[in-house]
Amino acid sequence: MKDKFYTYIQNLQDTITARLEEVDGKAKFQEDLWKRPEGGGGRTRVIENGNVFEKGGVNISGVHGELPKSMQTYFGVEDADFFACGLSLVLHPKSPMVPTVHANWRYFEMYDKKGNIVDQWFGGGQDLTPYYLFEEDAIHFHSVCKKACDSHHSEFHSNYKKRCDEYFWNTHRNEARGLGGLFFDYCKATNEMKMQDWYDFVTEVGDSFLEAYIPIVTKRKNIDFTPLQRDWQEIRRGRYVEFNLVHDKGTLFGLKTNGRIESILMSLPPHVQWRYDHQPEVGSEEAKLLAVLQHPKDWV
Repeated sequence: MKDKFYTYIQNLQDTITARLEEVDGKAKFQEDLWKRPEGGGGRTRVIENGNVFEKGGVNISGVHGELPKSMQTYFGVEDADFFACGLSLVLHPKSPMVPTVHANWRYFEMYDKKGNIVDQWFGGGQDLTPYYLFEEDAIHFHSVCKKACDSHHSEFHSNYKKRCDEYFWNTHRNEARGLGGLFFDYCKATNEMKMQDWYDFVTEVGDSFLEAYIPIVTKRKNIDFTPLQRDWQEIRRGRYVEFNLVHDKGTLFGLKTNGRIESILMSLPPHVQWRYDHQPEVGSEEAKLLAVLQHPKDWV
């Protein structure tokens, strides 16, 4: 399973980066191959200063070795080894009219000291973080997510949409990071879902990403915007940074397992503002977005 899924994310990285370069029309991805001293490595691809994408990364990794003590405590195990692989992407467009997007699809195995698998699971999801609210874009993104879920289980979309809203919640701000999408984790074999079934589900979600995001980019990338709208984008990007550094489990896992720091923090946008007690004008488009972030809604 781990070899099959790693091959899948290698191919998916190629597909996604090629399409994003095509949409941008200017910038190309810079590739870094890296190795982790304790075992494994990855392929980081970063795009910067393009026509559409100010900064973005589409990274894959496959790492293995002894599970660090802090993570053994977290999982409640002793003397365990692990293998983890996944694709993680974040795209920060230049225009505030084009939403930031994040996605991640991953697979994890844990072993005893004899090398036997004692646990394994899939996780992942994809979510949208706009700066200005276009309801038809939110409906499109969530509709694609729902379509990917529905052929595998009738309750997947409602469950994983709800988990996404709960997970990407900045508790210290009492607001969502964005408009959500899907979030699933610890997807393990059961009587109803074998590991192959989970593989089929996760790869269908991964394959749906471009269909969910690219039509929105194409529709919004040429809309004019003002310096004030750009300011709002950078202020909201600050909230994005806060979530990733304070709450995100993936960032935490990478830092605690001696992951490659440039790959872990590639999710951070290049230009950000933190304005003291900034409040949008009542009735403005900015306030409209904030109202939805404070009270997540069902889009489909």
